[in-house]
Amino acid sequence: MKSIQFSLVFISAILLVNCSPSKKISGNYTHEVECMGSELDGSITLKTWGKGKNRADALEQARKEAINAVLFIGIRNGKPDCDSRPILNAPNIRENQADYFSTFFKDEGAYKKFVSGKDESFGKKERVQGRDGEVMFGFIVRVLRSDLKKQMISDEILNIEK
Repeated sequence: MKSIQFSLVFISAILLVNCSPSKKISGNYTHEVECMGSELDGSITLKTWGKGKNRADALEQARKEAINAVLFIGIRNGKPDCDSRPILNAPNIRENQADYFSTFFKDEGAYKKFVSGKDESFGKKERVQGRDGEVMFGFIVRVLRSDLKKQMISDEILNIEK
């Protein structure tokens, strides 16, 4: 009888050890753009993420991600100082204006005029992403939101009713 009880306790202990929760890696988490603050000139400071083959590629992607969030998604995380509404909130605007936005977001596109050149890494958040060797970095960037909105109006992407 004691051997049966011992066997049950031993098997239970083995099962408990082997059934521990799996460890999660940070590659499975999404990193959303966060508001760090807003300025009186109509610009906003954002914490954003980018990944690429090196830091320069990651910076380019982080800048695009910041502009994309300001234009289409809105800033919902971080401090409440930033205007949380996206500049363009019309349904399917990105798909309807696909030619414009593919040119706007190309590597040397017009989006660069609306992101400050003084980007500061807030900590090297580096992760290998699968076999491709990409790394992820976090950056603090300033987006000229009011200038970006004016550009969308002058390019007739955003229609303002008078």
